[in-house]
Formats: sequence, structure tokens, C-alpha cells
Amino acid sequence: MKTIRLTMAQALVRFLDNQYIDVDGSEIKFVKGIFAIFGHGNVVGLGQALEEDCGQLSVHQGRNEQGMAHIATGFARQMRRHQIYACTSSVGPGAANMITAAATATANRIPLLLLPGDVYASRQPDPVLQQVEQEHDLTLSTNDAFRAVSRYWDRITRPEQLMSACISAMRVLTDPADTGAVTLCLPQDVQGEAWDYPDYFFARRVYRLERHAPTEPMLNEAVALIRRHQRPLIVCGGGVKYSQAEEALLRFAERCHLPIAETQAGKGALSSAHPLNVGGIGETGSLAANLLAQEADLIIGVGTRYTDFTTSSKWIFQNPDVRYLNINVSRFDVFKLDGVQMQGDARVALTQLSERLAQEHYASQWGETIHRVRSQYMAEVERVYAVEYSGEGFKPEIEDHMDTQKVFEEFNEITRSWLTQTRVLGVLNRMLPENALVVAAAGSLPGDLQRVWQSRGENDYHVEYGYSCMGYEVNAALGAKLAQPEREVYSFVGDGSFMMLHSELVTSVQMGKKITVILLDNMTNGCINNLQMEHGMDSYFTEFRFHQQESGRQEGGFIPVDFARIAEGYGCKAIASPPLNNCMKRWKMLVNRP
Repeated sequence: MKTIRLTMAQALVRFLDNQYIDVDGSEIKFVKGIFAIFGHGNVVGLGQALEEDCGQLSVHQGRNEQGMAHIATGFARQMRRHQIYACTSSVGPGAANMITAAATATANRIPLLLLPGDVYASRQPDPVLQQVEQEHDLTLSTNDAFRAVSRYWDRITRPEQLMSACISAMRVLTDPADTGAVTLCLPQDVQGEAWDYPDYFFARRVYRLERHAPTEPMLNEAVALIRRHQRPLIVCGGGVKYSQAEEALLRFAERCHLPIAETQAGKGALSSAHPLNVGGIGETGSLAANLLAQEADLIIGVGTRYTDFTTSSKWIFQNPDVRYLNINVSRFDVFKLDGVQMQGDARVALTQLSERLAQEHYASQWGETIHRVRSQYMAEVERVYAVEYSGEGFKPEIEDHMDTQKVFEEFNEITRSWLTQTRVLGVLNRMLPENALVVAAAGSLPGDLQRVWQSRGENDYHVEYGYSCMGYEVNAALGAKLAQPEREVYSFVGDGSFMMLHSELVTSVQMGKKITVILLDNMTNGCINNLQMEHGMDSYFTEFRFHQQESGRQEGGFIPVDFARIAEGYGCKAIASPPLNNCMKRWKMLVNRP
């Protein structure tokens, strides 16, 4: 057996550079590169290994550890989980910054490889800078906090342990059912320790993404279940995109005349203009989908986790005899809602169902109902797209006990704008180029986008609502741009999320990768302000107002923040939008800027 003497860090780089996946016969290099923020916990170990020989891996500098991990998550998601970036940080606070991003990736079933530095395995220098000591257990470090949010976690305390750790990491990262964040903790000293690695460890490895078919009994039970029901409703989840099952889903729906409702993750798999697409479902869903959901006697969930926003906390499906058919690669998800299980690849399962039900000449009994509710829905979309502030007597979409007239006038005095969020979305939906890709995550924007944004299909809608992580929007937009550089990428973000985290805006400038940030400033964590006031509370620490020393409350005026100047300070081109009728030309210049 031939061996190669390398440090653990060198061996890790060489291994990652030789990992590939096979998707339907096409081989794809799985690890595109590494985002890094170097500190004393990784710079002279993994950092030196990358400097000396990074192979075909591209290496990029991040600005904030959570931010760069969101880049990697956004990239992997837009690549349909077929390619990833790894992320490395120093020990302690740098590592801890990635925990939120790890949770985001795991909640959304997105592969994310994290390589945080760790404290010395030898313990001889303890406590080192940025080490947390636990008197009851000296093996614990900050990195143990990753355990709760990782699909696989390991700490490499000897250089030879790297081999089994890497194989296990790749097993999880390339598994469609069990993927998520993978954390390999790299102690500072072990990164530089050498070992004689067998040369086969560095051979080109190809992991086939198998399309497992549901078993024959599963297929038979699913066909029989559908045949017994007259008004099935499909719920299209993110698994449709990851399986590349869009065409199979359309064929199935068209053959059986089945309406298709979308989750946040599933939106963008199909064109919103398709006559069977009834839009988003659930708490932030469309009028059409939610009307049909109340009548449906069978819910066919394809690649969905059935989150509370999708099911309205299991309230939206009102038919007392409603049943569930769950098509999913995950055994965990396929058992949800006590549904009939059809475990397997979405594209294969939908193709099987389509062929069998065509032989049975099955068609739903929805009739003209789908067209009728779609017409109602599109009329509602046009209505909210046209909502503008009209002065005294204006009624907001959500009415509560806030003195809205006073607030609107105060807001206008600072911003000189009467723009409403849905009006902006309506204008941009028509204005943006054909290949536009929109990214969002938190606040009121995901609700408005799922409800009214008209997708052209082709994976053009990228809203992270599995973890709804504030700060994902700007940073993940750069990841999406790296995945599809030919597309124009637009990050829709509120002022609250922007202030939470936008560090990689600088990285986009550094890399010369254009993203366009559409920042909608309502000087409030608006959706939470609505929530508290709908439930009888006053507006309490959700608006961004000056603090009053006398009362101890935030009852002063709104805090004006010049976000355009912040962006300009980073080297970005920016405009602050005046009233709509004066800014259309400037918007067009902005969206068409190279």
C-alpha cells in the first residue's frame, strides 16, 4: 500500500478536491471551493494548506462567519444541492457565528460543510485564547454547540481520524433524505500534525444520487387512494426542485386535472401562469389555494415537510374526511399527518403515478372550480398590486388600534414616500428581466411574495422560510449569483433583516459579482408589530423609535437610517426611491446596470 505523508489539513484539502457526484449520468465536482475567515485557530493549519496547494478548489474571503455560511447555503440551494462550498473559521466566537447558519441549512435540508477551528486536542496550552472551559467536562468546547444543528458532527483529535470522518461527512452531504449541516471540528494542533495517509484516500470518488423508486405495494396503495377521491390537491414542496421533477409534476397534474399549490420552497418550480397552479398555500398563501384546500378530500404532498405555515397549523384542510398521500425521499417526512407513505424519488414516483392513473382513465372532479378560484386570486393580486396611500381615510390591509394616520404622516415626513410594499412588488414583478431570481427570508416579505409574486418557473424563486433566518437575504443572494452567474439576482430585504446581517455585500463587491438589493424600509419589525397588535398589545419595542428616558419606552420619533449611504460606503451604487411616479426611470437604470 502506497502512502503519502501530509498534515491533516493538507489531507483534508486534497480529499475535498476529489469528490464528485453522479446525477443521471453526469458527473459534477461536488466541492466548488472554500469560504474562509482566518484566525489563530485555522490560519497556520488549514490556511497554510490552502495557500500551498488548494488544487482546483476556489478560495474566497468572508466578512462574517454566519454571512459566508449563508453564501454557501444559498449556493447549494440554487444548485439543487448538487454542489457546495465549505466554510472554515477560527476557534471560539468565529466558530459560534456559524451555528445559526448551520441550523438554517439543516432545517431546509441543504448540504453545508463547516470546518471550524477547535481548541488544542493535547490540552497542553489550555486555556487558549477564545476557549470556553467547562469544569465538569474538559472535552467540551464552543464547537459542541453545533451538535444540535448538524446532521453529522465530528471532532478530529488524531490525524488518522480524518479518513472515517470525511467518508461519513460525504455520506450525509450527498444523501437527498438526510442532508443538512455537517460539522468537522479541527483542533488547532491536529491540523498541523502529519500522518502517512494511504493514497487511495485521495482517489477520485463519485457518489451516485440514486433515484429510488417506491415499492410496488406503495404504488398500488397510492393509486387506489387517489382513485377513491374526487378532489385531490397537490402540495408542491422544495423536493420537487431538488429532484428536478417539475416536468413530471406537470404531466401528472395535467393528466389527472389536479390543482397544484406551492410551499415557499416549492414556489418557482412551475410558472405561476399555468392554469393548474393555484399559488402559495397556508398562512401566507393565495386565495385560490386556500379555498381549494378547505374543500380537498385528498392532499398529495410532494417533497414537503408540512410546516405550520403550509398547513396553517393543520387547520387549513377543512374536509372532515381528508386523507394525505406523502411522496418524499425522507422516511421521517413521509409519515407526517398519518399519511399514506410513498417513499422514493419525486420524479420517479410522479412518473409512476401518472402512467398508472392514465391507464385507469382517472380525472378529478374539480371541473371549472380551479379556473374560478384562479380568476378570483388574480383579481386579488391586481388589487393589492395597486394599493397606494390615499391620505386621510385610507384603510390599511391590516387594521388594528394603531393611530395609522399619525404614523403614516410621521413616516412620510422622514422618507418623503407613500410607497406600499405590495405596490413596489407589483411594479418590480413586471419590470425585472426574464431571467430574474428573487431571494428573501424573513419579515413580511416572504408572505407578500408567496401570495402575490408571479414566478416564471425555472427555479427563479429562492425564499428561505424553513428557518426564516433574518440576515440570510443579502448574503445568500451572493451564493445564488455564484451558482447562476448568468442570472440577475435580486435580494428583497426589510430594514430589520438588513441591519441584522448584510456583511457579504462587501464580498460581492470584492468578487465583482453583482447582486441588487431591494431594501423596503418601514422603520419597524413590521410583521411582528402586526402580530402583537392583532392580539391586543400596544406597539411595544417592535418599531424602530428613539428611547424615552422618562418612560423607559421607545416612544420617540422614528430613527432615520440612510441605507443608501451605507451601501455607497461599501462601494455599491445606490438610490433612495422617491415617490413612485418619479422613480421608475431610476429603477430601470438600476436593474439594468452591469
